[in-house]
Amino acid sequence: MKLSKLIAEPGTKISLNDFKTDYTGDLNKEEAKELLKKNIAELSVLQDVFWADNRYSLLIILQAPDAAGKDGVVKHVMSGLNPQGCVVSSFKTPSSLELDHNYLWRHYLALPERGQIGVFNRSHYENVLVTKVHPQYILNERLPGYDSVEKFDKKFWEDRYEQINNFEKGLRQNGTIVLKFFLHLSKDEQKKRLLERIDRPEKNWKFSPADLAERAYWKEYQQAYEEMLTETSTKFAPWYVIPADHKWFTRIAIGEIIAETLKNLDLHYPAAASAEVLEKAKKQLEGE
Repeated sequence: MKLSKLIAEPGTKISLNDFKTDYTGDLNKEEAKELLKKNIAELSVLQDVFWADNRYSLLIILQAPDAAGKDGVVKHVMSGLNPQGCVVSSFKTPSSLELDHNYLWRHYLALPERGQIGVFNRSHYENVLVTKVHPQYILNERLPGYDSVEKFDKKFWEDRYEQINNFEKGLRQNGTIVLKFFLHLSKDEQKKRLLERIDRPEKNWKFSPADLAERAYWKEYQQAYEEMLTETSTKFAPWYVIPADHKWFTRIAIGEIIAETLKNLDLHYPAAASAEVLEKAKKQLEGE
């Protein structure tokens, strides 16, 4: 599987038409299941040394349209990780307290510690996605000089992209690896999954009328995604555009990228006590 095919190349104008939503590489579903098991086991081992090494933290960002499979990625890909070293944060509508700070504040609070893997299920990118489609939401931030949606001009959005890039650059310079995954779902597949949520009683709880309301803005969201990918896919934190029409491929692609990223960090366990000290301790314990 060529993971490089999934990168939104930094410094280029990104068109989602260049990325297939149903791409599966040279894998079939059964092969992917076995590979995912292998990746889960590998991630478990890598997380152990990542925690012990204690020099880096890993931030995984998941952005996607409704029903693209973000929760499934967390459930399946992260299933082999030690919960003590992994934290998942989901960001919904900002609270009044959060709105009294800049939009990045609540994301700073949720950043993973050294040795820890953090997952943002939706993220600071909502501030250039849902707010791009619904700019009236930004008025709740009470920004000086912005008292109407007409004032959110091109310069405003350019500044936001720059702020986000600077935020992530600072993280990378201080030891946080940022992996960004956009789950690329087709409109037809979203329709199928939303209908499934309605037709299957055990999935009814997942359905919200708001999903249909946002689906009506499909074209506007696609444009916002393309602008986000173009402006914020950087060398220090590139975006991966993950085909999401087949959940099994989405999971194996993300698992593979995470595992490869950790393997490339040259992680190692801290130096152990000398053999002499260990032998002395062993004798002491055995003599009790």
